[in-house]
Amino acid sequence: MRYLHTMVRVSDLDKSLAFYCGLLGMVETRRTDSEKGRYTNIFLAASADEAVARDAKAPVLELTYNWDPEDYKGGRNFGHLAFEVDDIYGLCQSLANAGVTVNRPPRDGYMAFIRSPDGISIELLQAGGPRDPAEPWASMENTGVW
Repeated sequence: MRYLHTMVRVSDLDKSLAFYCGLLGMVETRRTDSEKGRYTNIFLAASADEAVARDAKAPVLELTYNWDPEDYKGGRNFGHLAFEVDDIYGLCQSLANAGVTVNRPPRDGYMAFIRSPDGISIELLQAGGPRDPAEPWASMENTGVW
């Protein structure tokens, strides 16, 4: 058995691509539009996995955009996506500068949580283990839920 992908439904494709690709740095590896099914599937890979994902050998994130409007509630009941990042402080600052709420700041230099435009919880983990605690993150409180 081999893990292939995680699928999340998105309500605004442009916002979602701006978030996952523009802010998180993921890369679109393939896209399928289905007139009959009235949906678009876009497969995204973490930048470090792009080459192997294009050969369908790395797990990817599948964004499903249904052309007919639906109200997707929840997000937290889904669980979360998790990404290893090179610089948790730099990424969290960049996300905050772009208006993304860092729900669980990386107080420990290792773990943070944010949410996608559709409320999907996303865990960010520092590659190679925790960094030394640093301000403003070390004393920052949680915001909302993740």
